[in-house]
Amino acid sequence: MTVQVADALRREWRPPWPLDLHRVLSPHQRGVGDPAFTVDPDGAVRRASFTPDGPGTLRLALSGGVVHAMAWGPGGAWLLEGVPDLLGAADPAEEFDPAGHPLLTRLVRASPGLRIGRTGRVFEALVPAVLEQKVTTTEAWRAWRYLVRRFGASAPGAPDLRVPPPPEVWARIPSWEWHRAGAEAVRARTIIGAARVAASLERDTAEARLRTLPGIGVWTAAEIRQRAAGDPDAVSVGDYHLSGQVGWALVGRKVDDAAMLELLAPFAGHRHRVTRLLGGSGGAPPRRGPRMPVRDYRSF
Repeated sequence: MTVQVADALRREWRPPWPLDLHRVLSPHQRGVGDPAFTVDPDGAVRRASFTPDGPGTLRLALSGGVVHAMAWGPGGAWLLEGVPDLLGAADPAEEFDPAGHPLLTRLVRASPGLRIGRTGRVFEALVPAVLEQKVTTTEAWRAWRYLVRRFGASAPGAPDLRVPPPPEVWARIPSWEWHRAGAEAVRARTIIGAARVAASLERDTAEARLRTLPGIGVWTAAEIRQRAAGDPDAVSVGDYHLSGQVGWALVGRKVDDAAMLELLAPFAGHRHRVTRLLGGSGGAPPRRGPRMPVRDYRSF
């Protein structure tokens, strides 16, 4: 771990609810070895981001119910300002009604620190979501690691981290580098196309706007909105495991996407929250079917 304390901006913030720092921030980490996100041995979380003001690094630690934040780089002040939103201050969690469902009622009581936070960075959420389309997480995270290490810059105040490249850099990545990353041409074209209109995406995070982009469907739009906009209702329809997990937890059997949406209908406005709660419940259907193979396009 290498953290430079000098030149750091600092902020303290006390959330008015119990905060589970790691669970709130975990959706923003793309696997172990994510070049832009790490959890230090002392439990502090460090995350690098390319903000509207430039690259920045944010370090968050929780002690005595107080969040101690430090930030570096041109984007440091922007990151510090966004700490409450990143940790769920705008999330209407108190409005969620488990509708008398025993499991959800128990999970809500057991998870008072779960909030849906938002980064406010649409394109930065879009790239890894596209890389995760229709492949295993192993493949997607491998591609993310390669591309961020190859084209990202050293993170301010944290030289062991890399700042994800800005859109104009993604748009210029040559075809052979996508191939080396293991990302085939379809996903590469989607990211390059989105990079060319990234500024307009940051101004309009609506699902309808995202889905006007070639290669962005309902699953990808939901994954983006969950992280960038903190949308507690964005359901990842089309996920390889989600419908089975929801069906198993709520009615004791695996279901398809249509049936999953019916089961989630009573929780409209908070359907993503329900899936997050169920994902942390430890219950999942037995996996008797074939697993998705880990493919390596680099050898093609």
